[in-house]
Amino acid sequence: MKNRIIVVLLLVGILALPAFAQQSSSTAQSQPSAQAVTPKPETATGKDPLQPQTHEGFWGHLNPFARKKYVQRQTQPIQDRVNELDELTAANSKMIKDVDARAQQGIQLASAKANEADQHAIEAGNKAQAAQQTAQQAHTRLNTVEQVVTNIDQYQPTTQTEIHFKPGQSVLSKNAKAALDEMASPLKNQRGYVIEVQGFSSGHGQAAIANSQKMAESVVRYLVLNHDIPVYRIYLVGMGNAPVQASTGDNKAKRIVGGRVEISLLKNNLEQLATTTPTPAASQDQQQAPK
Repeated sequence: MKNRIIVVLLLVGILALPAFAQQSSSTAQSQPSAQAVTPKPETATGKDPLQPQTHEGFWGHLNPFARKKYVQRQTQPIQDRVNELDELTAANSKMIKDVDARAQQGIQLASAKANEADQHAIEAGNKAQAAQQTAQQAHTRLNTVEQVVTNIDQYQPTTQTEIHFKPGQSVLSKNAKAALDEMASPLKNQRGYVIEVQGFSSGHGQAAIANSQKMAESVVRYLVLNHDIPVYRIYLVGMGNAPVQASTGDNKAKRIVGGRVEISLLKNNLEQLATTTPTPAASQDQQQAPK
């Protein structure tokens, strides 16, 4: 009987030891540490780092008789801290993605602005080139105008035609009309020219002058009526029996026999100015080309 009582007491003592160990461990954890306060290290969550358990208790760190609630109570701070770190990691990832998206948007906007600036620079270059070409054309035209104005009253002979008449006649022959047509046909719508008509006749005195005048007038009349040559562009003079300049190598002037009319076409630089003047359509095309 006594042996049974002793065994029961031993079993009760053994079963009471784990509970006592757990109570001691909880009491030791609940008591405030008397150690000196140290500076708190910075953590990702901004909370104090988890402190390892220093009190081992009766069974050490591993209690073979630990209860489920005890284990949950010990691991819950670790699980909470892991969850906080997961949330912080997710927030940081989202922030990084937002910053990257804004950076990409800024890069695209800067690239678009750079392309637009390049386009404006190209357009400005084209406009500057067009302005330079226009200035060069204006400079060239100004030089041409100055040259024309300087030589406006200086006519140079270009074409000379000679028509012969029988003595005492002033009627144009078929060959004479053909020669006048060949000379006057290209003059339509031209400017900067004059026609010099000089009549020469054999004979003496006023009779020769009058006869040479009639022959020259017949030439002028044909040019005005058949080729619409303005009268103000024709200069007529009857030279009578004035001596004709001899050919090269002969210093003596020769008298003419019968009747003769010399028609000389003289031009200045006004026609050149008209040819160098750009037409309105061409000027407009040149201005629109660089755009």
